[in-house]
Amino acid sequence: MDIGLLSVSMNVYSTKRIAEEAENLGHYIELIDHTKCSVKLGAGKPKVYYFNENITDAFDAIIPRIGSKVTRHGAAIVKQFEMNGVFSTARSLSIIRARNKVRTLQILSRKHIPIPETLFSINPDDISEQIELLGGPPVIIKLQEGTQGLGVILAETKKSAKSIIDTFYKMDTSILIQKFIEESNGEDIRIFVVGSKVVASMKRISDVGEFRSNVHRGGLTEPITPTAKELHMALKATKYLGLGVAGVDIIRSKKGPLLIEVNASPGLQGIEAATGVNIAKEIILFVERNVSRKGK
Repeated sequence: MDIGLLSVSMNVYSTKRIAEEAENLGHYIELIDHTKCSVKLGAGKPKVYYFNENITDAFDAIIPRIGSKVTRHGAAIVKQFEMNGVFSTARSLSIIRARNKVRTLQILSRKHIPIPETLFSINPDDISEQIELLGGPPVIIKLQEGTQGLGVILAETKKSAKSIIDTFYKMDTSILIQKFIEESNGEDIRIFVVGSKVVASMKRISDVGEFRSNVHRGGLTEPITPTAKELHMALKATKYLGLGVAGVDIIRSKKGPLLIEVNASPGLQGIEAATGVNIAKEIILFVERNVSRKGK
C-alpha cells in the first residue's frame, strides 16, 4: 500500500512509530504536513496539493494525526481525500466531533453512555446557579477543545470557580463545567481502540499535587484490565463517533465508570511503554484490512 501519514513532524513519537511499522510490513508511507496542503475546487475534479504537487490520487489510505490548533483545516483535507475514495482511519466529521468535548458528550449522552454531570453555558449572569446545578464546588472547568490536560482547571471554591468562569466568558472562550469526582483519586483509564477491538489499556495516575492524570502532565502509568462494562463503553463510544482509532478516557466513580473524553489522535508513547503492546502495528494492520476489503 501507499499510505499518507498526515502529521506536522516525523519527530513526534507516535508519527515515527506508525511510519516504522508501515515500513516493517512492506508498505510505502510518506509524511504529509497537512498544514502545507491545499484543496483546489472547480474546473474539473477537486484536487489536493502538497505545496505544488498534486497528491489527490497518491495514496491508498491516509492516517490523520491532526493537531488541535489546525483541526478544521486538517479535517477539510481529510474530507477531500475521503470524497476521492481514499480510506482514512478517522473520518473528517469524526475528528471535528471528538475534538469538541461538548459535542462528544452530547452524542454519548444521547446513546446512554454514562458521563460526569456536565454543564455548558455562555451566560455570565448566573454563574452561581450554574455551579449549584452541579452540586456546588469543587468543579472542573475545561476548554471545549483542549488536549493533553491543557485547559483543565480544578476550582475548589465557589469564589474561584466564579472568577475563572467569568474570565472565560468575557474572553468568549467556550468551556464546560463538570462535577468533580473526588473518589477517582486523580486516576483515569485510557482504553485504546483500533477498529472494533480494544488493543491496550492503562491506568494513569496523577503526579503529587496534580489532579490531572495525563502523561504530558507528569502522570504515572501502569497496565490494567478494564471491566466488561468499561470495555463496552469504549467500543460503543468509538463506534458512535465514527472513529477507526481512538483513545477513550474513563474514570471510576461511586456510580460506576464514567466516560470523560474520546481522543481521535491518541498518543502511543505512554501506552506502548506501559503495556508493551505494538499499537502502531495494530493501526497498520487495521488499514490493511480495510484497503484490502475495499479493493475486492
